[in-house]
Amino acid sequence: MIRYYPLCLDVSGKRCVVVGGGNVAERKVRRLLACGAQVEVVGKTLTSALTTWKRQGKIVHNKADYKDSCLPGAALVIGATDNESVNTQIASDARSRSIPVNIVDKPALCDFILPSVVERGDLLVAVSTGGKSPALAAKLREDLEEMFGPEYAVLVEILGKLRERVVAGGGSSAENRERFAAVVRSDILDHIRRKDWKRVRETIRSLTDVEMEVKPR
Repeated sequence: MIRYYPLCLDVSGKRCVVVGGGNVAERKVRRLLACGAQVEVVGKTLTSALTTWKRQGKIVHNKADYKDSCLPGAALVIGATDNESVNTQIASDARSRSIPVNIVDKPALCDFILPSVVERGDLLVAVSTGGKSPALAAKLREDLEEMFGPEYAVLVEILGKLRERVVAGGGSSAENRERFAAVVRSDILDHIRRKDWKRVRETIRSLTDVEMEVKPR
């Protein structure tokens, strides 16, 4: 039984290869671009979105069938073709070079799998079923999208600024943890939902002794 080790990977500025130019490849490329990756797409045909990104210089397009010569220097590889033998070869070639590989819808060929995610600013909530049921993962993502509204993006931004101020104050780690926990457990989310920035500031000041500007840009 495979047990995946959960992690968040920094791909900013790193070369990531996506083999395939269809709708599935497009979704994988979109996520990689959002994370700042340097994306190379290998495939003879591209979707309209991939074509646009190529024209805009957002991706590099290798207009060719897959060959292992495209792999050296890649931080990771995603196989998103509709050809099972090609996908199997991609997995084998990547693993022989110790390059992490994901083959869409083929967990047995993957070194890593891609969870369903909910993003609210810097907050990222990931859901995985270990590749057993993408449909369930998608359903859970939809439920989480209802649970975590845009106010969470604002809260994370505020907490990030607050953490810098509190840590710079020189208190002990234990004291600081108590302050952060008190803010998170407070009714600050309700104030953010109402855009009552005065109450947000008062809540932070009363629980941490920090005076700060909290209205988001």
